[in-house]
Amino acid sequence: MKLVRYGEDGREIPGIIDTEGRIRSLLGVVDEIDGRALSPAGLDRLRELDLSLLPFAPTGARLGPCVGRVGKLIGIGLNYSDHAEESGLPVPTEPIVFMKATSAISGPYDPVRLPARATKADWEVELAFVIGTRAKNVAEAQALDHVAGYLIVNDVSERAWQTERQGQWTKGKSHDSFAPMGPWLVTREDVPDPGALAMTLDVNGVRRQTGSTRTMIFGVATLVSYLSSFMTLHPGDVVTTGTPPGVGLGMKPPVYLKPGDVMHLTIEGLGDQQQEVIVDDDA
Repeated sequence: MKLVRYGEDGREIPGIIDTEGRIRSLLGVVDEIDGRALSPAGLDRLRELDLSLLPFAPTGARLGPCVGRVGKLIGIGLNYSDHAEESGLPVPTEPIVFMKATSAISGPYDPVRLPARATKADWEVELAFVIGTRAKNVAEAQALDHVAGYLIVNDVSERAWQTERQGQWTKGKSHDSFAPMGPWLVTREDVPDPGALAMTLDVNGVRRQTGSTRTMIFGVATLVSYLSSFMTLHPGDVVTTGTPPGVGLGMKPPVYLKPGDVMHLTIEGLGDQQQEVIVDDDA
C-alpha cells in the first residue's frame, strides 16, 4: 500500500493510492496516517478496503508529509562509508544518532525555507522508516516486524550550525522545512528488501548523489534493534537512515544551497520529491 496525506498545510486529509496511481480519500475511515493507523491492526483494516468505493482527492491537491503526529524524528549520521570519507570523518563503529525537530517536517514538494543567516545549507537524500509496533530491546532478527513502512526524507542540513557551533547536530538539522517527507509511505510488504534500493538527488538538473542502500553501514534491522536498546520506539516514530556520497560539503570546493535552487530526489519504489529553495523571511 501507498499512504498519503493531502490538502492544506496543517489540515491534511489521509489518503491511499489506488491501483491506477490516483489518490483516494480515507476521510471517515481513519482520521490520520499516524501510529494508530500504522499499527498491524490499522494496516490490516486498510488492506481490506475496496478502494473503488472511496472518493477521489481533488485534482492537483497538495501532498503533505506522509506521516502525521510524528512523535520522534531520529536521524542517523555517516551511515554510508563513502559519505563518511567525503566528509573527512572516520567510519562509525556504531550508529551516530541525532534528533531532528518534528517542526522541521514538511511536504515532499513544499519549498525549503532557507534562513537568511544560513551559509552552508546542504542536501541529503535518505531512506526513512516509520515504526508500526512498539519496540524496546528488540532483537535484530525480529526488528523488521516493528516497521510499518518506508519513505523518502531530504535531511536538509545547515553545516555551519551543525559542525561549527558548539553542542550537538540537532540545531543544524531542525529549521522549519528541513525534513521534507514523502510523497507517500510504502508499507513494509511492498518493500521486500530495504537494503537494495537505488537513490538519486539532482540540484538544478545536475546529478549530485547516486547511491544505493546496499552500501549502508547499519541496515534497518540493525538500527531498530540498536535504537530500541536506548529508547522505546513508538508507533509513528520516524527514523531517517543516512545519505550516500555527493553532498555539497564533500565537493571540492564545497557547494551549498542558495535561493532559487531546485532539488529533485528519488528512491526506487518510494517515488520522488522536489523542492525549491526560498528565503525564509521569518528567520
